Amino acid sequence: MSKNKVLNLKDKIDGNEMDLSLCNLTEVPVKELAAFPKVTVLDLSCNNITSLPLEFCSLSHLVKVDLSKNQLTVLPDDLGRLGNLQHLDLYNNKLTILPVSFSQLKNLKWLDLKDNPLEINLAKAAGDCLDEKQCKQCAARVLQHMRILQEEVDKERERRLLKDKELEKKKETKQREREAKEKEARKREKAEGKERKRKEYNAHMAALAIQEQKNKRKEEKKKRNGQMAADKKAAAESTPKAQRRSLIGLLFKLLLLVLLGLAGVVGVCHLTGLKEEAVCAPINIAVDDGLSWIREQEVDVRVRELVQEVDIRARELLQKLTSLAPHFLEPLGVAPTATEPVETLEN
Repeated sequence: MSKNKVLNLKDKIDGNEMDLSLCNLTEVPVKELAAFPKVTVLDLSCNNITSLPLEFCSLSHLVKVDLSKNQLTVLPDDLGRLGNLQHLDLYNNKLTILPVSFSQLKNLKWLDLKDNPLEINLAKAAGDCLDEKQCKQCAARVLQHMRILQEEVDKERERRLLKDKELEKKKETKQREREAKEKEARKREKAEGKERKRKEYNAHMAALAIQEQKNKRKEEKKKRNGQMAADKKAAAESTPKAQRRSLIGLLFKLLLLVLLGLAGVVGVCHLTGLKEEAVCAPINIAVDDGLSWIREQEVDVRVRELVQEVDIRARELLQKLTSLAPHFLEPLGVAPTATEPVETLEN
């Protein structure tokens, strides 16, 4: 409201009363009324007010309020904050119910709800208000009725709170169960992953062991093959050598037999009576020529020593053959003769 209207409100104050009836108001000037805390009686009857703002409940200094003959359809939920209110006239409005907080108006002594389309139980509790006594009874009965509603509302609120708590508890329980399941699932998944890794590790180690065994077998096979190849090569190389050694030995044996044969023939031709035979003549001549040739040659001392050694060995061999000759010559009818010395090489 403007400043002029504020001044006009002052004009409508008479002591502790303010009369705003028949002002054609559609709303209550709460802010302006709050500026007059000493006003305890407020007359807003015979206007076109359809509702009271929430701020109206802050005018706790009001003791008597007349809202009769308006267009009110509902009262604010916090109406119970008007703790000092003792007289309330709601005659001839369009109210059907009262706010539950109405039960908090503990100082209310007078109430008029006539000519309102009240719901049945509230109308029965309000009764008629034709005189002072009935209006006081109306206040007491309505307060009692609203207290019962307040208790029911409180119980319903408690039930709703309990239900909400139970729902919350169930929700928390489900949440804990879900978290426990998720934790168990993560634990199981972790264990499965660990087991899978362990199996993979074991499989890897087994594969490495198998591969190592294969490599070992290959290495052993390679060594065996190499050994066999070496043996074959050695056998192949040793066979010609053995054959050569065998051939050389055979040739040496043949040569030795030939030399023994020659020595035997020379011995027979020199030591027996066959030296005069025609068969031994060429042999004796060859031996004598050879000895003469050796004497004529100027040979090294070592060669001379070698020849002398050979001569000594030949003499010993001839002596042995001479001792054995009778056994071989008797069957032939040849008589052995005295052994003649063989001339040695002169230095």
